[in-house]
Amino acid sequence: MTLLILGLLLFLGVHCVHMFAAGWRARQIARLGEKSWKGLYSLVSIAGFVLLIYGFGQARLQPVLLYVPPMGLRHLNALFTLVAFVLIVAAYVPRNHFKAKLGHPMLAGVKTWAFGHLLATGMLHDVVLFGAFLLWAVADFVVSRRRDRANGVTYPAGTLRGDLVAIVVGVAAWALFAFVLHTRWIGVNPMP
Repeated sequence: MTLLILGLLLFLGVHCVHMFAAGWRARQIARLGEKSWKGLYSLVSIAGFVLLIYGFGQARLQPVLLYVPPMGLRHLNALFTLVAFVLIVAAYVPRNHFKAKLGHPMLAGVKTWAFGHLLATGMLHDVVLFGAFLLWAVADFVVSRRRDRANGVTYPAGTLRGDLVAIVVGVAAWALFAFVLHTRWIGVNPMP
């Protein structure tokens, strides 16, 4: 569990710098240069991600049951994850209504993914992982929306084409992950 927590602290910690230390971040970018800052940011992110994946795998070897969710929540989680994939794709598709309305659909997707997994799993390592991502995504979403309002940021109006691209690509990516990759990479079949 220690490596999982360390990985989460590194990965989510570096992703929190813009929320809690924006001035320090700006000074580091000015001192190091944007490319060097992005390189350092990427290295810390990758190291944290590798640690959290390894730590999660190790924590799964010594499971601690906190609660037993009803089986129906596992199916509901599949729906939450489908929505999350569409929202995450919408962050990269130009001119869609998801981005126009939410501003930060990737963060909304992470919140949806983490919340769905908390409903469907009950082991300590799951709660630590998905709970940390949920807390981070909620905080980042609130800070980002507040910053957008303060700076008068508006997002381009959505189009039907943008919506359809986000939905089709999101559903296809979800299907590939849910029916093939989740079992191979995570070792859990989400569609029993």
